[in-house]
Amino acid sequence: MSLKTELVAHELAHKGRETPIFTPQQHTVLGQQMLLPSDHTWPSIVVGMGCFWGAERKFWQQTGVVSTAVGYSGGYTPNPTYDEVCSGRTGHTEVVLVHFDPSVVSLTQLLKVFWENHDPTQGMRQGNDRGTQYRSAIYTQNESHYATALESQVAYQAALAGQGGAAITTEIAPLDAFYFAEAYHQQYLDKNPGGYCGIGGTGICYPE
Repeated sequence: MSLKTELVAHELAHKGRETPIFTPQQHTVLGQQMLLPSDHTWPSIVVGMGCFWGAERKFWQQTGVVSTAVGYSGGYTPNPTYDEVCSGRTGHTEVVLVHFDPSVVSLTQLLKVFWENHDPTQGMRQGNDRGTQYRSAIYTQNESHYATALESQVAYQAALAGQGGAAITTEIAPLDAFYFAEAYHQQYLDKNPGGYCGIGGTGICYPE
């Protein structure tokens, strides 16, 4: 697969493992447990915007966000490692899991952050980062959130088109699974303030 820019076929994907590769701990910025109790009521959204380090920071900085975590979604391999995802043989993209308080911040406001802070028209890459693991994606956990995500895509596509922008390639689908990435990836730019952050938008604002 040249530059790993074609999605792997299911039968060729890494087999993965039953055991998670990381047991989530406390969020280093927000202080919340990253693995919330099963009876929690916070809604969530999972988004892919290229390298997940900078994307996670964008969301933990938003008022009303309860917790964030980075991981892998949209592929076939259960509990993949970072190296497996980067090989292009899991089908996953790098994502951020965002739990939020809807009384403080709406899903539409979070999707505005999503659309404005990466280029959703680049297919299997984001800037100089190339590969299926860098594709733009939104994965939702209920029909209402799915409809809102689709509506937001239509709105942002209109904004892009109005300024000569290209077609959006973002994958929008119900969430199948979210697998936590390794410990060192979690809140990476809090632990490494000078670390790599390739996040950047088109310069076109989401319509109010």
